[in-house]
Amino acid sequence: MLFADVVAASAAVAATRSRTAKAAAIAGLLRRADGDEVRAATAWLAGEPLQGRTGVGWRTLTRLAHHPAGQPRLTVADVDRALTELAGTTGPGSAARREAVLEQLFTGATADEQRFLVRLLTGELRQGALEGVVLDAIAAAADVPAPAVRRAFMLSGRLPETAATALAGGTGALGAVHLRVGRPVRPMLASPGSSLDAALADLGADVTVETKLDGARIQVHRDGDVVRVWTRTLREVTDGVPELVAQVRSLPCRAAVLDGETLALDDDGRPRAFQDTMSRFGSDEPDPAVVLSPFFFDLLHLDGRDLLDEPLAVRLDALAELLAGEAHAALRMPGVRGPTAEQAAEVLDGALAAGHEGVVVKALDAPYAAGRRGRAWQKVKPVHTLDLVVLGAEWGYGRRSGKLSNIHLGARDPDGGEPVMVGKTFKGMTDELLDWQTQTFPELAREQHEWGVLLKPELVVEIALDGTQRSPRYPGGLALRFARVLRYRPDKSPAEADTLDAVRALLAGG
Repeated sequence: MLFADVVAASAAVAATRSRTAKAAAIAGLLRRADGDEVRAATAWLAGEPLQGRTGVGWRTLTRLAHHPAGQPRLTVADVDRALTELAGTTGPGSAARREAVLEQLFTGATADEQRFLVRLLTGELRQGALEGVVLDAIAAAADVPAPAVRRAFMLSGRLPETAATALAGGTGALGAVHLRVGRPVRPMLASPGSSLDAALADLGADVTVETKLDGARIQVHRDGDVVRVWTRTLREVTDGVPELVAQVRSLPCRAAVLDGETLALDDDGRPRAFQDTMSRFGSDEPDPAVVLSPFFFDLLHLDGRDLLDEPLAVRLDALAELLAGEAHAALRMPGVRGPTAEQAAEVLDGALAAGHEGVVVKALDAPYAAGRRGRAWQKVKPVHTLDLVVLGAEWGYGRRSGKLSNIHLGARDPDGGEPVMVGKTFKGMTDELLDWQTQTFPELAREQHEWGVLLKPELVVEIALDGTQRSPRYPGGLALRFARVLRYRPDKSPAEADTLDAVRALLAGG
């Protein structure tokens, strides 16, 4: 298959807002692909190389993007092979060798192919919301049920492998994909709930109400003495969290897959700043005073028994048995099963008094639906918050002169397009945050202007707001009311930002 076929399919996807049309374009391409071509094409259309980040800068790529080939001649295999060589070139003299690989690749590419490569290798093609569209396309291309594709993806965590499995083996091969201890599962997500009363009315009495921590999501796998830890984006952080490894290794089991959160507590047992917790995941020399405490709320596997498809009530029973006893009871997420309305309110009040975010209300009859924001889990916070994508920033004035201040905010397009702008804010920013934005944003710029910068959609920021209102000012037709910055979320990718539908749900007056 020619690389130009992938580029054409990508252009077709970008040219329409119709989810059905996007899926049809991708499915048509996948049907024509063979073997390893399926993996590479799926990865590229989802916005990243099979090899992950290549570490090649935008300036290097744009410098090489000249004198394009007149006719398409690169194959999918040619490009994938070049990217594999690029990713594997390290050590002394590697910079020159890497540039030689890139120059040969770009010399053989047409103008359209060069533009695609620049965007692919700099992360500009990353459209996390497109993930669901690609899954629909895989189902259509392989003529298999969409739920079978989604489940296999949930358990394997990789779109390219899921596509190759579906197209090579159909429903039978997809059904053979099981949870494997040591391979992370995509986490189940909670939807925002408008209030505690509304969540309880929606889910009924057969629920559990648990504390919502201001921490980082973790998934921990144990196989014998081997313990591994992943973040919510399935990035492995095992080496940086030895205290979590030690605690899970002490549990009375041979094998387990646990889902939970971790955070750093102060001497009084209250949560430290979110940035303190996240510092343990991004620093080569973490502060030894920042000790992480795990709180587990789900159990997906225990000693050879998969629990994914069991109701939450069964999983919680197994978790309670695993964490029974004084030594491990503190590892359990606080909460109450089957509470009255008054008891649920007490859990919320207690969580807030302890410095936490709120609560999560969960249906006890629900299986573990990884990777999806269903209604079975609903998070309730006293203040509305949204995780939005930073699209740009404007230079400040007055005491903020010379600093990138007013940030442009985008919600994820549920149909797979670029993030949709829904507002701006300069509120809630400390001097330290302004300095960080001013230093960091130019490195992520897709365009620079006198007024500020437009950014690649890579950063997610958590915004507090009083609600939304209809407004023709922004492309989303909505505006945020009294929006202010709470924090940046390095633990979340743009694929996990809130959608335009979530912003609409906060519309004043319903």
